[in-house]
Amino acid sequence: MAKPASYPPPDLARAFDDAVNFYRQGRLDEAEKIASRIHKSLPQSHEVLHLLGVIKLGRGHPAAALTLVEASLKLNPGAADALASRGLALAALGRDADALASLDQALALAPDNPDMLINRGNLLLKLARPQDALAAFEGALAVAPSHFGARVSRGHALLTLGRFAEALAEYGALVAAQPSDPELHFNCGNALASLGRSAEAIACFDRAIALRADHLRAHLSRGVALQALNRHEEALADFERVLAHNKGNADATHNAALSRLTLGDYSRGFVQYEARWQRTGMPPRRRLGKPLWLGEYPLGRKTILLTAEQGFGDMIQFARYAPLLARTGAKVVLEAPPELMALLDRQEGIAIVARGAPLPPFDVHCPLGSLPLALRTDSAAIPAPIPYLAVSGERLGEWRARLAGIASPRVALAWAGRPTHANDRNRSLALAQLAPLLALDRIAFVSVQREPREDAHSLAAVRSLIHLGGELKDFDDTAAVLALCDLIVSVDTAVAHLAGAIGRPVWILLPYQPDWRWKLDRTDSPWYPTARLYRQSAPGDWDGVIARLRDDLANTFS
Repeated sequence: MAKPASYPPPDLARAFDDAVNFYRQGRLDEAEKIASRIHKSLPQSHEVLHLLGVIKLGRGHPAAALTLVEASLKLNPGAADALASRGLALAALGRDADALASLDQALALAPDNPDMLINRGNLLLKLARPQDALAAFEGALAVAPSHFGARVSRGHALLTLGRFAEALAEYGALVAAQPSDPELHFNCGNALASLGRSAEAIACFDRAIALRADHLRAHLSRGVALQALNRHEEALADFERVLAHNKGNADATHNAALSRLTLGDYSRGFVQYEARWQRTGMPPRRRLGKPLWLGEYPLGRKTILLTAEQGFGDMIQFARYAPLLARTGAKVVLEAPPELMALLDRQEGIAIVARGAPLPPFDVHCPLGSLPLALRTDSAAIPAPIPYLAVSGERLGEWRARLAGIASPRVALAWAGRPTHANDRNRSLALAQLAPLLALDRIAFVSVQREPREDAHSLAAVRSLIHLGGELKDFDDTAAVLALCDLIVSVDTAVAHLAGAIGRPVWILLPYQPDWRWKLDRTDSPWYPTARLYRQSAPGDWDGVIARLRDDLANTFS
């Protein structure tokens, strides 16, 4: 940081140096006291104003920091360091676009400043522009190849881009150089967890915690890694440690909910599940202008709006609750995406509104995923009047004619879910992995995969597969095809839920760490009595699942 331009008395120059040194040591109280005294003597010094601004920023007062830095810039508009500090203050205030513009102004004046490049990269990461962020970090490293902060941030960018092995290599090299830094062990753990190497990730988190017992993020990430190994009781202990220090930590509360629900503790699990709205990365909760209802009182003749949330499968699963509310006398309006509207509209006593359309008048609202809490669902007594969704007679007739030339037994297949799903790499398969099934004689396999990742040539090359996914307009079409098949085989996606909801036999392929609704160590589901569950015996072991499923298919249709 430059010395004040107008400091004839030597004592002011020495005092300024002292303030800067205290600031760099993190002794902000002492730095601010000295800088404030200098400011009284040199009120028009842009350097002193800038120093006071960065001190305020370090103390967590970005609004005050911005005022001081902008006062400094009025005196010296071309000060690159002050422009960069203004960017940091603006970012701290959530004014990210303005912050980026200010950092760009600073870099136009000092293009090779590694700290400014790193700050710009960190802001770009916040703005979900990881490729641009990586370029900024690599620009900083081109100037300063051993810059610690740039290398750490480069690892973060690589992790965000899904380049997990490269991120791990970067973090690993840093750990080797500074093995006593808990944050580096934490970063290594995150990279290992992203690679599915959960046991190794836990060891890294353990080292971070050993070096810093109050490393709450390491406890949180350790809990998530334990969940991946189905060690939910241990995971809960980590989440509870976080909550003991920070009762309002939504990520810990939500993850604790998932463990409790997986273990069948629905009474506490669904209460904590409400934290899903506040967890990291969630958009702000919708403001609907009417009270949220979570079962606190009888609805009587009130109109309740059930709002759409999460994926298609979740909506199909929780749609079972809408008729239960209608039977209590409530007027029920169910919000649904277009793909599900026709299917859900046949539920008795339910009015449907399209998601995104103007809402009708209502008295209270409840997200669909909160209905298990509102209606006090117990894991031993899940409402399951199967089937609770009806297949369209008209669509059934259309598809019966379409499938007339396909002899039984017919087995419907869905092997992949939505690519953007957070757990897609664990729950979805490639069609090639199903080759042992597709080689079975006398079975007609019917693909209901609406958007297969395989190209048309690859699909056509599998002679035992009749691909109908491209002809399915919505879930009404899918339901009709499922109803006309003897069995459905699906990964954990909406097709599995749909098959269970219409009462068709469905065999569901589950990853080692299942979604909470499938619980642990059982082959049946209280949510869908017609389901049979096929679980991985180890993370990534789809071959074992396919082998067992193939044998059962061969015996069933022998």
